[in-house]
Amino acid sequence: MTEIGSGATGYTVRDLNTGASVTLSWAAVSDVGHHRQNNEDSYVVSPPVFAVADGMGGHSAGDVASDSVVRGLSTLSGNGFTTTDAINSALRGAVDLLAASLGETQQGAGTTVTGAALTCDQDSVRWAVFNIGDSRVYLYYGDKLMQVTTDDSVVQQLVDAGQITREEAHTHPHSNVITRAVGIDDEPIPTYSLFDARPGMRFLLCSDGLNKEIIDEGIEHYLKTSPTPQEAVDNLLREALTNSGRDNITIVVVDVHGVTQPMFTGEPSSEDTATGGYVSV
Repeated sequence: MTEIGSGATGYTVRDLNTGASVTLSWAAVSDVGHHRQNNEDSYVVSPPVFAVADGMGGHSAGDVASDSVVRGLSTLSGNGFTTTDAINSALRGAVDLLAASLGETQQGAGTTVTGAALTCDQDSVRWAVFNIGDSRVYLYYGDKLMQVTTDDSVVQQLVDAGQITREEAHTHPHSNVITRAVGIDDEPIPTYSLFDARPGMRFLLCSDGLNKEIIDEGIEHYLKTSPTPQEAVDNLLREALTNSGRDNITIVVVDVHGVTQPMFTGEPSSEDTATGGYVSV
């Protein structure tokens, strides 16, 4: 597994051209769990991008795949904002890195990726939440928990079709089968959702080793009652390991403390409006 970046408190992302800024605190943790020998999860926490990647279980070199993705996304790091085009380019670069890193017997390696990145268009600072696979991003804001991403998985398709409930999805025999992943065979095209950046937001990014051990009500409890991101990731990890820790567990929590919007106004850029849904929370 690969860990890029470390926790921080009161870090400010700035755009010197527009005066836009966002002040953040964050923390991250990853654990192999109780039943796995290797940790195939990886993460990057390096503004303006935060992401979790979960190497595909049962495939060779899943750890190489997750490493390639977070290293690719880490090229976006810097004291400024990014764009969805830049995220897409970084993921394409990650696939190139993965292809160069795999041996002949490892061509089936793949990984999920989910993340949140700060963007700034002509009228607003926004979070671009992106996803491929069944790792998740949650948003806790206004005393409410929202699962922002939708799992690319067989059980999610069954839930959407009304064939099983969300509760039944936790124990379904195909719960580990995903329908999209980052690998060398397909272009990595994430699903995006855009959110206005606002003080008081708390984002949770996690591999499925967390949400398979803790139901949403439990996740909401710890996000609500943990004063800092470090306490939140520590409490969530402890609970997941207590409940069984059947898989690798990776958790990133990001808090938004302050937001200064850009000094000019205008229409949203065509790039952002074309990549996914826009949500004002």
